[in-house]
Amino acid sequence: MNEVLDLGYARVDIGREARQGLPEVVYGPGKTVDQIAGIVTGLLEHNTGPVLVTRVAPDTAAAVLGRVDSGSYDEEARLLLWRPAAASGFSVVVAAAGTSDRPVAAEAGAVATAVGLDTTAVHDVGVAGLERVLQVRGLLRSADAVIVVAGMEGALASVVGGLVAAPVVAVPVSTGYGASLDGVTALLAMLASCAAGVTVVNIDSGFSAAMAVHRIARSRRATDPGGIR
Repeated sequence: MNEVLDLGYARVDIGREARQGLPEVVYGPGKTVDQIAGIVTGLLEHNTGPVLVTRVAPDTAAAVLGRVDSGSYDEEARLLLWRPAAASGFSVVVAAAGTSDRPVAAEAGAVATAVGLDTTAVHDVGVAGLERVLQVRGLLRSADAVIVVAGMEGALASVVGGLVAAPVVAVPVSTGYGASLDGVTALLAMLASCAAGVTVVNIDSGFSAAMAVHRIARSRRATDPGGIR
């Protein structure tokens, strides 16, 4: 079987769904409407699972949806989606430190939901008011995985990592004043967390966090098929 669909301007990995459980996800910036529509059409024709395009501006999304039927657009998450996956029974909580972190948290939550994770979001639970995160610790502890989204000094990842036993995936965010260094300070703090086993993804990449949790859920399903729907 040919696993590559050559469109001239793109070589689409149509075999990825068979290898990894999801079709290739399209990164929107830098691509024209014609290119996005062509890639999405190819993915829909050669795969059965959800097709996603990330970081899409509203005007581009509207133009693509005018060419490829049956899709939807989440403006806050900047996500185009066709054929969302059914809920798997694997639960993930997306915890955002501040309201300014919402766009990245929205991407993490929307992608997680699109690929079949049961997603709950909690916002504005940053460590400057520690009681806020303590008020939701029961929810955090009930999840199969937690995605922590935080800018500034990124301390929320360490706090959550010390409260829960489930996998924690931390997303450093480029919010904050000068010494926050556009997310580098949060990134380094999360990497240096004293909460053992916290996984850290790239700055502002809610998408990467959702994909990490998807891999965890897929692995658990493979080893314990009775544990997840």
